[in-house]
Amino acid sequence: MIALIIVIVVVVLLALGVWAMFNGLVRKRNRTQEAWSEIDVELKRRHDLIPNLVETVKGYAAHEQGTFEAVTQARANAVTAGATGDPGQIGPAENVLTGALRSLFAVAENYPQLRAVESFLQLQETLTATEDKIEYARRYYNTSARDYNIALQTFPRNLIAGMFHFTAVAFFAADEEDRAVPEVNFSGPNPAAAGPAPSGPPPATGAEGPPPAV
Repeated sequence: MIALIIVIVVVVLLALGVWAMFNGLVRKRNRTQEAWSEIDVELKRRHDLIPNLVETVKGYAAHEQGTFEAVTQARANAVTAGATGDPGQIGPAENVLTGALRSLFAVAENYPQLRAVESFLQLQETLTATEDKIEYARRYYNTSARDYNIALQTFPRNLIAGMFHFTAVAFFAADEEDRAVPEVNFSGPNPAAAGPAPSGPPPATGAEGPPPAV
């Protein structure tokens, strides 16, 4: 009789342990999925802003066709990667898009007339704010993904993960130097004194972006 009671107690304790570990994995997985959905929202907002930004800059630098095509193609690739829902594919595509945007803002720096265009300033401000939100969401997602993946790999939760088909998730990687969209510096002369746009291709210049959100 005592042996039977001991067996029953052990079985109950094991069942409770499995239940607790299963629910813990579900919570971590759901938190990771929620964190990714925040990134996805901001990435889509970023993609929506880019066509208007390109058209605005194109009105002042129509001869920079190569830059515009690069941004447009990079955006298309990022949208395609986003449809997969795989951070491992989306991260590199978004890094390429960020590099193309850096080139676009470098071009814009050569046209101080743009600082008088309210639509451009609004687009720049919105895009910069969106980049900050993406960076914050990226950090939160990667932290959640790290905790979830560790839980999947540690004993005895790895046994539960295998039984119920929990799978690891990819991190959303971003290159340190390409993470933020450069901020255009319009500290030059006023529009009236700026004069007409240069007739030839502007010299290539660099642009530094705002610091990542903390």
